[in-house]
Amino acid sequence: IVNFVLNLILCSGVSNTCLPPYRYPDLFVDGYSCMIAGNTESILKLEEIGYEDVNKNKIFIKFMCNEEVKPKINT
Repeated sequence: IVNFVLNLILCSGVSNTCLPPYRYPDLFVDGYSCMIAGNTESILKLEEIGYEDVNKNKIFIKFMCNEEVKPKINT
């Protein structure tokens, strides 16, 4: 079984640093739905941080969707 894992990475262009990746709790059935969620969650996080802090710290968010293969359990 293949699932996709969304990892979000919050960065500051001012300090030229990024926080460790945040693994989104939900898994996705395909790359498309994972990428859509990555864009949506990035926008929500920027709105949560707010206009002033995003501009002051030059905040940007990177994200990636990685395949995670779960082994089959034989019953």
